[in-house]
Amino acid sequence: MHFQGVVKKMVTELGTPVNYFIEFENNFIHLNQFIDKSFKFECIGYSCLSCSESLNIYRQGFCKSCFFESPLAGDWIMRPELSKAHLNIGDRDLDYEKKIQLQPHIVYLSNTGRIKVGVTRKSQIPCRWIDQGAHEAVELLQTPNRFLAGEAEVALKKYMSDKTNWRTMLKNERDSSNIKSSKDQAKNFIPSNLLHYFVDTSNVVSIDYPVVEYPENPKSIKLSKDSIFSGTLKGVKGQYLIFENNQVLNYRAHEGHVFKIEIDC
Repeated sequence: MHFQGVVKKMVTELGTPVNYFIEFENNFIHLNQFIDKSFKFECIGYSCLSCSESLNIYRQGFCKSCFFESPLAGDWIMRPELSKAHLNIGDRDLDYEKKIQLQPHIVYLSNTGRIKVGVTRKSQIPCRWIDQGAHEAVELLQTPNRFLAGEAEVALKKYMSDKTNWRTMLKNERDSSNIKSSKDQAKNFIPSNLLHYFVDTSNVVSIDYPVVEYPENPKSIKLSKDSIFSGTLKGVKGQYLIFENNQVLNYRAHEGHVFKIEIDC
């Protein structure tokens, strides 16, 4: 089977286990069907996710120019506390920023090997947790905009991590922390002006992944133009494809690359 297209993050669907899809313009791959099958990936070029030009990808799927100019790559995306649309102040494109920033956001705790705090749009739950490779997650606050969620995250990350250790996550290592207890503790660190956004229910979402063999010592594969990788798919977790011999491919890190994929069925 042969597929070709521009890499974008894998599409996910919560199930037991999670369903993973690689989507290209004219076709798609349901990866769960191909666990233990042989894959061949060839990077044949680039296509910026913003301008679609075949320029070298700089960061996050964008060419260098678009990374610094496109509203799709504003600093507020990685740092929600920098959001200003609620003040009617634009960064790169106020209309776009209002559309994204002025909607309900969730501040959450997820367990990716250890408890971490994060922020995402409410519409991105549970996809955001799946993308991180979390095996469980719980909502902390629901705010009306991105800025307030970012303000809460800044306060909370003084006391807990806001990062995922990708190696720990891929090895499926889990600490003994109780996420409900962590939520109760986190409430003490939320600024008083934001406490009325606290989510009182403690519904923990558990997530299982389609993995038959976890790597003991993950080794990351990075593809660039004209490079090729072949391996047997052992599972998918987060946005990583897991292969035999501890090899892992961060699929999302290759956004904007053009891949040819062959599957030996």
